Amino acid sequence: MFESVLAFLERIINPIMESGGYAAVVGLMALESACLPVPSELVMPFAGMLSQKGLMNFHLASIAGALGCAVGSAGAYWVGASGGRALLVKYGKYVLIREKELAHADEWFAKYGQWAAFLARFLPIIRTFISLPAGIHRVRFWPFLGLSFAGSLPWCYGLAAVGMYFQEYRPQIREYFHIVDYAIVGSAVVAVAWWIWRKRRARTQPA
Repeated sequence: MFESVLAFLERIINPIMESGGYAAVVGLMALESACLPVPSELVMPFAGMLSQKGLMNFHLASIAGALGCAVGSAGAYWVGASGGRALLVKYGKYVLIREKELAHADEWFAKYGQWAAFLARFLPIIRTFISLPAGIHRVRFWPFLGLSFAGSLPWCYGLAAVGMYFQEYRPQIREYFHIVDYAIVGSAVVAVAWWIWRKRRARTQPA
C-alpha cells in the first residue's frame, strides 16, 4: 500500500519538479504558505529525493523552498492586512481556519510579538496560516518576511534531508514498508472510530 501510494505521488510530483526545477519548488511552497492545500511535508521530501538522484542541488532546493514560503507568506499577509479580521471570520473556514485557530494565533502574537512568525514555522498546522493573522495584527512587514524565511529554512532543510536519506536507503528499507501499511490501516481505523464516537456523543448531549 505505502509503496503504491509513494509511486503514485512520484508520478504526479516528480514531473512537475523535474520540468520546473527550483522555480517549481518555489511555486509549490508558495501555495502552501498562501493557505492552499499543498503540504510542504510532501513537496520538500520529494525535492530531497531528486537531489539524491542528482537532479537538484540539495542546498538550492532547500533555499528555494524557504523562498517559496516567504513569497506565499507575503501574499497571505496582505490578504489579512487588507481584509481584516472580518474576512477571516467569514471565509476562513474555506482554508480550514476557524475562530478557534484565529484566537490561538492572537495569543501567539500577544505573547511573542513579531517572533511568532518565526516560531510558527516549526509547527505543522499553524505555520500554514500564521501569515493571515500577522497581516491582521499589522506586524511590521519586512521583519515579518525575514523571520518567515529564517524560520522556514531549517524546516525545508529538514524535510529535504528526510527525502534525500530515504531515497539513498530506499532499497534497504523497502522490506519494512509493510509495517507502514499496518500503521496506515490502524490510524484509519482509529480515526473512523473517533469520528463515530464524536458524532454519537454530540447527539446524546443536551442542546
